Amino acid sequence: MAVLIDPARWPAHGTVFSHLVSDRSLAELHEFAAAAGIPRRAFDGDHYDVPVERYAELVARGAREVSGAELVRRLVASGLRIPAARRPGRLDRVLSQRFHRLLPGHSPLERDPVVADLLARWSEPHRHYHDRSHLLAVLTSIDLLLRHGEDCGRWVRAVKLAAWFHDAVYRGDPSRPPGQDEEDSAVLAETVLSDLGLPDPEVEETARLVRMTARHDPDPDDRAGAVLSDADLEVLGRGRGDYARYLAAVRRDFAHVPDEDFAAGRAAVVLSLLEQDPLYRTATGRRLWTAAARRNLSAELHPTAPHWHRPRGERPGRGG
Repeated sequence: MAVLIDPARWPAHGTVFSHLVSDRSLAELHEFAAAAGIPRRAFDGDHYDVPVERYAELVARGAREVSGAELVRRLVASGLRIPAARRPGRLDRVLSQRFHRLLPGHSPLERDPVVADLLARWSEPHRHYHDRSHLLAVLTSIDLLLRHGEDCGRWVRAVKLAAWFHDAVYRGDPSRPPGQDEEDSAVLAETVLSDLGLPDPEVEETARLVRMTARHDPDPDDRAGAVLSDADLEVLGRGRGDYARYLAAVRRDFAHVPDEDFAAGRAAVVLSLLEQDPLYRTATGRRLWTAAARRNLSAELHPTAPHWHRPRGERPGRGG
Protein backbone atom coordinates (compact mmCIF):
# COMPACT_ATOMS: atom_id res chain seq x y z
CA MET A 1 0.00 0.00 0.00
CA ALA A 2 1.14 3.55 -0.67
CA VAL A 3 -1.83 5.58 0.56
CA LEU A 4 -0.70 8.75 2.31
CA ILE A 5 -2.45 11.24 4.58
CA ASP A 6 -1.25 14.64 5.82
CA PRO A 7 -2.22 16.50 9.03
CA ALA A 8 -5.73 18.00 9.08
CA ARG A 9 -5.06 21.71 8.60
CA TRP A 10 -7.38 22.81 5.79
CA PRO A 11 -10.47 24.59 7.14
CA ALA A 12 -13.90 24.16 5.54
CA HIS A 13 -17.49 23.52 6.63
CA GLY A 14 -16.76 24.13 10.30
CA THR A 15 -13.93 21.61 10.60
CA VAL A 16 -10.45 20.94 9.16
CA PHE A 17 -9.51 18.46 6.46
CA SER A 18 -6.62 16.17 5.52
CA HIS A 19 -5.61 15.10 2.03
CA LEU A 20 -5.67 11.38 1.25
CA VAL A 21 -3.58 10.36 -1.79
CA SER A 22 -1.81 7.43 -3.38
CA ASP A 23 1.67 7.81 -4.82
CA ARG A 24 1.16 4.68 -6.96
CA SER A 25 -2.22 4.75 -8.68
CA LEU A 26 -5.66 6.30 -8.56
CA ALA A 27 -7.11 2.78 -8.59
CA GLU A 28 -5.38 2.05 -5.30
CA LEU A 29 -6.65 5.35 -3.84
CA HIS A 30 -10.25 4.71 -4.91
CA GLU A 31 -10.12 1.15 -3.57
CA PHE A 32 -8.86 2.36 -0.18
CA ALA A 33 -11.46 5.14 -0.03
CA ALA A 34 -14.32 2.82 -0.97
CA ALA A 35 -13.30 0.29 1.70
CA ALA A 36 -13.26 3.11 4.25
CA GLY A 37 -16.66 4.39 3.17
CA ILE A 38 -15.36 7.73 1.89
CA PRO A 39 -17.86 9.06 -0.68
CA ARG A 40 -16.66 9.66 -4.23
CA ARG A 41 -17.85 13.27 -4.05
CA ALA A 42 -14.89 13.88 -1.68
CA PHE A 43 -12.47 13.12 -4.53
CA ASP A 44 -10.84 16.20 -6.12
CA GLY A 45 -8.90 14.97 -9.13
CA ASP A 46 -5.82 13.61 -7.35
CA HIS A 47 -6.86 13.39 -3.68
CA TYR A 48 -9.73 12.89 -1.27
CA ASP A 49 -10.59 15.57 1.27
CA VAL A 50 -11.31 13.87 4.60
CA PRO A 51 -12.38 15.55 7.86
CA VAL A 52 -10.19 15.48 10.94
CA GLU A 53 -12.55 13.18 12.83
CA ARG A 54 -11.67 10.37 10.40
CA TYR A 55 -7.90 10.85 10.56
CA ALA A 56 -7.10 8.27 13.25
CA GLU A 57 -9.37 5.68 11.65
CA LEU A 58 -7.73 6.08 8.23
CA VAL A 59 -4.27 5.76 9.76
CA ALA A 60 -5.42 2.58 11.52
CA ARG A 61 -6.63 1.28 8.14
CA GLY A 62 -3.12 1.69 6.72
CA ALA A 63 -2.78 5.28 5.48
CA ARG A 64 0.75 6.49 6.14
CA GLU A 65 1.14 9.74 8.07
CA VAL A 66 3.36 12.25 6.23
CA SER A 67 3.78 16.00 6.30
CA GLY A 68 1.92 18.16 3.82
CA ALA A 69 5.18 18.93 2.00
CA GLU A 70 6.11 15.23 1.79
CA LEU A 71 2.65 14.32 0.51
CA VAL A 72 2.89 16.89 -2.29
CA ARG A 73 6.46 15.86 -3.16
CA ARG A 74 5.53 12.20 -3.51
CA LEU A 75 2.34 12.99 -5.43
CA VAL A 76 4.30 15.11 -7.91
CA ALA A 77 6.98 12.42 -8.28
CA SER A 78 4.28 9.82 -9.04
CA GLY A 79 2.91 11.90 -11.91
CA LEU A 80 -0.57 11.91 -10.38
CA ARG A 81 -0.57 15.55 -9.25
CA ILE A 82 -2.96 17.80 -11.18
CA PRO A 83 -1.37 21.24 -11.75
CA ALA A 84 -3.33 24.14 -10.29
CA ALA A 85 -3.93 25.65 -13.74
CA ARG A 86 -5.80 22.51 -14.79
CA ARG A 87 -8.21 22.46 -11.88
CA PRO A 88 -11.78 23.40 -12.82
CA GLY A 89 -11.79 26.64 -10.83
CA ARG A 90 -9.00 28.15 -12.93
CA LEU A 91 -9.41 26.42 -16.27
CA ASP A 92 -12.07 28.70 -17.70
CA ARG A 93 -10.14 31.83 -16.75
CA VAL A 94 -6.84 30.54 -18.15
CA LEU A 95 -8.45 29.31 -21.38
CA SER A 96 -10.48 32.48 -21.87
CA GLN A 97 -7.32 34.57 -21.58
CA ARG A 98 -5.59 32.39 -24.15
CA PHE A 99 -8.47 32.67 -26.60
CA HIS A 100 -8.72 36.44 -26.26
CA ARG A 101 -4.99 36.77 -27.01
CA LEU A 102 -5.59 35.02 -30.34
CA LEU A 103 -8.05 37.73 -31.44
CA PRO A 104 -6.55 41.04 -30.25
CA GLY A 105 -8.35 43.05 -32.94
CA HIS A 106 -11.80 41.88 -31.90
CA SER A 107 -13.96 43.42 -29.19
CA PRO A 108 -15.12 41.49 -26.12
CA LEU A 109 -18.62 41.52 -27.60
CA GLU A 110 -17.26 39.51 -30.52
CA ARG A 111 -14.91 37.24 -28.59
CA ASP A 112 -16.87 36.47 -25.44
CA PRO A 113 -19.82 34.62 -27.03
CA VAL A 114 -17.43 32.50 -29.10
CA VAL A 115 -15.21 31.46 -26.21
CA ALA A 116 -18.26 30.87 -23.99
CA ASP A 117 -19.74 28.51 -26.58
CA LEU A 118 -16.45 26.67 -27.04
CA LEU A 119 -15.92 26.26 -23.30
CA ALA A 120 -19.47 24.97 -22.94
CA ARG A 121 -18.74 22.39 -25.63
CA TRP A 122 -15.49 21.32 -23.96
CA SER A 123 -17.34 21.04 -20.62
CA GLU A 124 -20.10 18.68 -21.75
CA PRO A 125 -20.85 16.08 -19.05
CA HIS A 126 -19.98 13.06 -21.23
CA ARG A 127 -16.39 14.29 -21.65
CA HIS A 128 -13.78 12.95 -19.28
CA TYR A 129 -10.62 12.97 -21.39
CA HIS A 130 -11.71 15.20 -24.29
CA ASP A 131 -12.37 18.09 -21.94
CA ARG A 132 -10.95 21.48 -21.02
CA SER A 133 -7.86 19.92 -19.42
CA HIS A 134 -7.06 18.22 -22.72
CA LEU A 135 -7.58 21.50 -24.58
CA LEU A 136 -5.17 23.31 -22.27
CA ALA A 137 -2.65 20.47 -22.57
CA VAL A 138 -2.71 20.71 -26.37
CA LEU A 139 -2.30 24.50 -26.32
CA THR A 140 0.55 24.20 -23.81
CA SER A 141 2.27 21.55 -25.92
CA ILE A 142 1.99 23.75 -29.02
CA ASP A 143 3.74 26.54 -27.11
CA LEU A 144 6.42 24.06 -25.98
CA LEU A 145 7.10 22.89 -29.54
CA LEU A 146 7.31 26.47 -30.80
CA ARG A 147 9.73 27.42 -28.01
CA HIS A 148 11.95 24.54 -29.10
CA GLY A 149 12.13 25.95 -32.61
CA GLU A 150 9.42 24.04 -34.45
CA ASP A 151 8.09 26.20 -37.27
CA CYS A 152 4.49 26.64 -38.41
CA GLY A 153 5.38 29.30 -40.94
CA ARG A 154 2.62 31.88 -41.10
CA TRP A 155 0.06 29.55 -39.55
CA VAL A 156 0.82 29.83 -35.83
CA ARG A 157 -2.60 31.30 -35.04
CA ALA A 158 -4.33 28.76 -37.28
CA VAL A 159 -2.63 25.92 -35.37
CA LYS A 160 -3.81 27.31 -32.04
CA LEU A 161 -7.33 27.95 -33.34
CA ALA A 162 -7.39 24.39 -34.70
CA ALA A 163 -6.55 23.16 -31.19
CA TRP A 164 -9.60 25.02 -29.88
CA PHE A 165 -11.88 23.50 -32.51
CA HIS A 166 -10.39 20.01 -33.01
CA ASP A 167 -12.69 18.33 -30.47
CA ALA A 168 -15.31 21.06 -30.25
CA VAL A 169 -17.81 18.51 -31.55
CA TYR A 170 -17.29 15.27 -29.64
CA ARG A 171 -20.11 12.76 -29.39
CA GLY A 172 -18.15 9.77 -28.07
CA ASP A 173 -20.40 7.58 -30.21
CA PRO A 174 -18.61 4.66 -31.89
CA SER A 175 -21.58 4.18 -34.24
CA ARG A 176 -20.80 7.48 -35.98
CA PRO A 177 -18.65 7.23 -39.12
CA PRO A 178 -14.92 7.57 -38.41
CA GLY A 179 -13.86 11.18 -38.64
CA GLN A 180 -17.40 12.57 -38.39
CA ASP A 181 -16.69 14.46 -35.16
CA GLU A 182 -13.63 16.05 -36.76
CA GLU A 183 -15.60 16.94 -39.89
CA ASP A 184 -18.36 18.55 -37.83
CA SER A 185 -15.73 20.39 -35.77
CA ALA A 186 -14.08 21.68 -38.96
CA VAL A 187 -17.41 22.94 -40.31
CA LEU A 188 -18.02 24.70 -36.97
CA ALA A 189 -14.59 26.35 -37.23
CA GLU A 190 -15.33 27.51 -40.78
CA THR A 191 -18.64 29.02 -39.72
CA VAL A 192 -17.46 30.71 -36.52
CA LEU A 193 -14.18 32.08 -37.86
CA SER A 194 -15.77 33.34 -41.06
CA ASP A 195 -18.39 35.15 -39.00
CA LEU A 196 -15.56 36.75 -37.01
CA GLY A 197 -14.09 38.05 -40.25
CA LEU A 198 -10.82 36.12 -40.25
CA PRO A 199 -9.09 35.93 -43.65
CA ASP A 200 -10.36 33.09 -45.84
CA PRO A 201 -6.93 31.39 -46.14
CA GLU A 202 -6.58 31.28 -42.36
CA VAL A 203 -10.09 29.89 -41.94
CA GLU A 204 -9.37 27.23 -44.56
CA GLU A 205 -6.07 26.28 -42.93
CA THR A 206 -7.67 26.03 -39.50
CA ALA A 207 -10.40 23.74 -40.82
CA ARG A 208 -7.84 21.62 -42.72
CA LEU A 209 -5.84 21.12 -39.55
CA VAL A 210 -8.95 20.12 -37.59
CA ARG A 211 -9.75 17.47 -40.21
CA MET A 212 -6.16 16.22 -40.06
CA THR A 213 -6.59 15.25 -36.39
CA ALA A 214 -8.94 12.46 -37.42
CA ARG A 215 -5.89 10.43 -38.50
CA HIS A 216 -2.85 12.37 -37.28
CA ASP A 217 -1.20 11.83 -40.65
CA PRO A 218 0.27 15.17 -41.77
CA ASP A 219 2.33 15.12 -44.95
CA PRO A 220 6.12 15.25 -44.47
CA ASP A 221 6.22 18.92 -45.48
CA ASP A 222 3.16 19.92 -43.42
CA ARG A 223 4.87 21.80 -40.60
CA ALA A 224 1.69 23.19 -39.10
CA GLY A 225 0.06 19.77 -39.17
CA ALA A 226 3.09 18.20 -37.52
CA VAL A 227 2.96 20.64 -34.61
CA LEU A 228 -0.77 20.16 -34.01
CA SER A 229 -0.60 16.37 -34.38
CA ASP A 230 2.31 16.08 -31.95
CA ALA A 231 0.66 18.39 -29.42
CA ASP A 232 -2.53 16.31 -29.57
CA LEU A 233 -0.57 13.08 -29.02
CA GLU A 234 1.71 14.47 -26.31
CA VAL A 235 -0.33 12.64 -23.67
CA LEU A 236 1.02 9.32 -24.92
CA GLY A 237 4.52 10.31 -23.84
CA ARG A 238 3.76 11.20 -20.24
CA GLY A 239 4.85 9.47 -17.06
CA ARG A 240 3.14 6.46 -15.58
CA GLY A 241 0.69 8.34 -13.35
CA ASP A 242 -0.49 10.78 -16.01
CA TYR A 243 -0.83 7.98 -18.53
CA ALA A 244 -2.92 5.90 -16.13
CA ARG A 245 -5.18 8.91 -15.58
CA TYR A 246 -5.49 9.33 -19.35
CA LEU A 247 -6.51 5.68 -19.81
CA ALA A 248 -9.11 5.91 -17.04
CA ALA A 249 -10.58 9.08 -18.54
CA VAL A 250 -10.78 7.58 -22.03
CA ARG A 251 -12.63 4.58 -20.62
CA ARG A 252 -15.10 6.90 -18.91
CA ASP A 253 -15.63 8.72 -22.22
CA PHE A 254 -16.85 5.39 -23.56
CA ALA A 255 -18.57 4.12 -20.43
CA HIS A 256 -21.61 3.18 -22.52
CA VAL A 257 -19.52 0.71 -24.57
CA PRO A 258 -19.30 -2.87 -23.18
CA ASP A 259 -15.89 -3.88 -21.84
CA GLU A 260 -15.21 -6.44 -24.55
CA ASP A 261 -16.06 -4.04 -27.36
CA PHE A 262 -14.06 -1.25 -25.79
CA ALA A 263 -11.02 -3.49 -25.31
CA ALA A 264 -11.11 -4.55 -28.95
CA GLY A 265 -11.51 -1.00 -30.21
CA ARG A 266 -8.81 0.35 -27.93
CA ALA A 267 -6.39 -2.40 -28.96
CA ALA A 268 -6.92 -1.44 -32.61
CA VAL A 269 -6.16 2.20 -31.81
CA VAL A 270 -3.02 1.27 -29.87
CA LEU A 271 -1.76 -1.00 -32.63
CA SER A 272 -2.32 1.69 -35.25
CA LEU A 273 -0.33 4.17 -33.16
CA LEU A 274 2.50 1.70 -32.62
CA GLU A 275 2.65 1.10 -36.37
CA GLN A 276 3.19 4.79 -37.10
CA ASP A 277 6.83 5.49 -37.84
CA PRO A 278 7.49 8.12 -36.82
CA LEU A 279 4.78 8.49 -34.23
CA TYR A 280 5.73 12.13 -33.67
CA ARG A 281 6.37 14.30 -36.72
CA THR A 282 8.50 17.07 -35.21
CA ALA A 283 12.10 16.62 -34.11
CA THR A 284 11.19 17.97 -30.68
CA GLY A 285 8.26 15.61 -30.29
CA ARG A 286 10.41 12.64 -31.25
CA ARG A 287 13.09 13.63 -28.76
CA LEU A 288 10.78 14.36 -25.84
CA TRP A 289 7.99 11.83 -26.12
CA THR A 290 8.69 8.89 -28.46
CA ALA A 291 10.43 6.53 -26.03
CA ALA A 292 7.85 6.95 -23.26
CA ALA A 293 4.93 6.83 -25.71
CA ARG A 294 6.03 3.52 -27.22
CA ARG A 295 6.64 2.11 -23.75
CA ASN A 296 3.18 3.21 -22.58
CA LEU A 297 1.40 1.90 -25.67
CA SER A 298 3.23 -1.42 -25.52
CA ALA A 299 2.36 -1.74 -21.85
CA GLU A 300 -1.33 -1.35 -22.69
CA LEU A 301 -1.16 -4.41 -24.89
CA HIS A 302 1.12 -6.37 -22.56
CA PRO A 303 0.63 -4.93 -19.04
CA THR A 304 2.66 -7.65 -17.32
CA ALA A 305 5.72 -7.27 -19.55
CA PRO A 306 8.93 -6.03 -17.87
CA HIS A 307 8.88 -2.64 -19.66
CA TRP A 308 5.92 -1.57 -17.49
CA HIS A 309 7.83 -1.97 -14.23
CA ARG A 310 10.24 0.92 -14.52
CA PRO A 311 11.48 2.91 -11.51
CA ARG A 312 8.85 4.87 -9.63
CA GLY A 313 8.86 8.59 -10.39
CA GLU A 314 10.50 8.20 -13.81
CA ARG A 315 9.17 10.77 -16.23
CA PRO A 316 10.02 11.50 -19.84
CA GLY A 317 11.76 14.77 -20.63
CA ARG A 318 9.22 17.54 -21.06
CA GLY A 319 11.55 20.38 -21.95
CA GLY A 320 9.83 22.93 -19.73
